[in-house]
Amino acid sequence: MLNAADPSFVAGLAAELPDGTLLPPEPRYLVEPRGRWIGQAGAVALPRTVGDVSVILQAANRARVGVVPWGGGTGLVGGQLMPKGPAPIVLSLERMSALRGVYPAENAMVVEAGMILRQVQAEAEKLGRIFPLALASEGSCRIGGNLSTNAGGLNVLRYGNTRDLCLGIEAVLPDGTVFNGLKRLRKDNTGYDLRHLLIGAEGTLGVITAASLRLYPKPAEAGTALLAVASPAAALELLALAEQRLSGMISGFELINRMGIDFLAEVMPDVSSPLADNPEWMVLIDIGLPSGFGAAQVHLAALFEAALAAGLSPDGVIASSEAQRARLWRIRESIPEANRRIGAVSSHDISVPLSLIPEFIAKAGPVLAQIGEFRINCFGHLGDGNLHYNVFPTRGKSRIDHENQREAIKTCVHDLVDSLGGSVSAEHGLGRLKVDDLTRYGDAGKLFAMRAIKAALDPNGIMNPGAVLAE
Repeated sequence: MLNAADPSFVAGLAAELPDGTLLPPEPRYLVEPRGRWIGQAGAVALPRTVGDVSVILQAANRARVGVVPWGGGTGLVGGQLMPKGPAPIVLSLERMSALRGVYPAENAMVVEAGMILRQVQAEAEKLGRIFPLALASEGSCRIGGNLSTNAGGLNVLRYGNTRDLCLGIEAVLPDGTVFNGLKRLRKDNTGYDLRHLLIGAEGTLGVITAASLRLYPKPAEAGTALLAVASPAAALELLALAEQRLSGMISGFELINRMGIDFLAEVMPDVSSPLADNPEWMVLIDIGLPSGFGAAQVHLAALFEAALAAGLSPDGVIASSEAQRARLWRIRESIPEANRRIGAVSSHDISVPLSLIPEFIAKAGPVLAQIGEFRINCFGHLGDGNLHYNVFPTRGKSRIDHENQREAIKTCVHDLVDSLGGSVSAEHGLGRLKVDDLTRYGDAGKLFAMRAIKAALDPNGIMNPGAVLAE
């Protein structure tokens, strides 16, 4: 049984910390981006050092007070706020944003968890390197939150998820113990890998306070193309052709549906597709080449010619400048904002085995039609099997008109995903939104192990109560 972070607890904790570490809760820490969740807090903790974090967790553990880690507040599954139960402490690492070290010869750097992702990218740029994690929220999300949710993004096909970009972490465990795991090693087989246990745990096993990050050489040449395709199946064939011709050089391979372009025309008319007649399906391909491989545009032109000859792509546009590349990418990057303005009835972050993506798309629409009439915007990271399958009201209606159908829609989509061996959470995590989904679709052995780990590391259940695992 947890206790609330009442005024007595807050006053006692404040006495153990530097002045100004604990503040009254502000609205920005208690509302998630879609406005579906409203959190609560007895106070907001803004530590400046890992020692401060340790003191906070020790006190919370002794008093059995919940602690909700808060990164940039950009999560879409309610993992960063606690809407019910005894009021917790919200713990933000925004004051812990220092660059602790750079190691160009190792292609590595060490940063604190509160550093904003865009700043991480900028620090890598100063070294002539890239940190390839790329998200729509990169101007406000923080690297600690990215690690805690194992964020995906646009470059997973080439560089992997966030966990693949991390060499080591520093973290504070629920009892205040500091785990010093910042070694910048590619190989370390000394027992259990606590780094990978804490990455993706969404703050339920401890608080990540710093990380050793993996950097990569900056491509000498980059290119982008938007190609029309006849179907998702044709898009997969084009992906195979692209990987055959440009193995290891494809940074992004994004599937876009015409509905996404229609939404842009409806609410963001300054963003438009250069393709004629807005085809039903298209893919955005991004490549990065090392020096000595020639011009990226030449390789993309050859790929398009091969795709045209194979009947996979009847039309396409290849960017001939950085400005044109930016315009093509703006289409893909603006789709989530257009979705937000339209207002989804139900959004789904799913992954399906690549070969079964066409089957999923073909089956999902007709099944949803049995529930009601909707507009569907299916788009996402085709290269790694991650789709954003979002259901919207028809013109003239709003998501409020379908509020009583949200649960049925989600269950319909997730049941189909599960039947195809997919995942109901590809890159956004489980948070509180998908706790019941983990119980419904999760493997029994995995759930047993997860609960055992949670009980061992956090026996008082103070870390992000109600997130990931059902209480």
